[in-house]
Amino acid sequence: MKAEQVKKLKKQLEEQVESLEDRVEHTEEFESTELSNYDNHPADNATDLYDQERGMAMTQFKEEELEDAKIALAAIEDGTYGTCAVCGKDIPFERLEALPTALTCIDHADQKPDLESRPPEEDVLRASTSQPVEKEDSALRDYQDSFEDVEDYGSSDTPQDQPDADPQKFFKDDK
Repeated sequence: MKAEQVKKLKKQLEEQVESLEDRVEHTEEFESTELSNYDNHPADNATDLYDQERGMAMTQFKEEELEDAKIALAAIEDGTYGTCAVCGKDIPFERLEALPTALTCIDHADQKPDLESRPPEEDVLRASTSQPVEKEDSALRDYQDSFEDVEDYGSSDTPQDQPDADPQKFFKDDK
């Protein structure tokens, strides 16, 4: 790789590091404007949580990108930039131009998506939704039982909404 190409990529990486440092430093901090979540609608709480998680994920992504750019700059200083860290072959300039943080050739780049590690939330979802076919009736009964348990705990139904409730039980004369 020519010296002017390395100089161009170094300048690009330095600008990227400066931009990323500024963006990481000035991340928007999530603040809820509510004094209490007690009277909020669950969808409002979910929106707040989503916004907070998205902000955290974006910050993590920026920090990882910043680290990659700093490692690439260190490789330029070491004189190893442009050489595959695995096989030692030269990395094509076109690849480095497209992805200046690349430290491996295309043959040794991590091209397989990580399909094994999944968010922990999916364990809960999978537990309630993936039932074997032979247990389908059992799963339906469990679902109905759980709904009845929740309904027994309390609902916003008025006494007349309860089919087997004795109305006299709810309206006593205080004489």
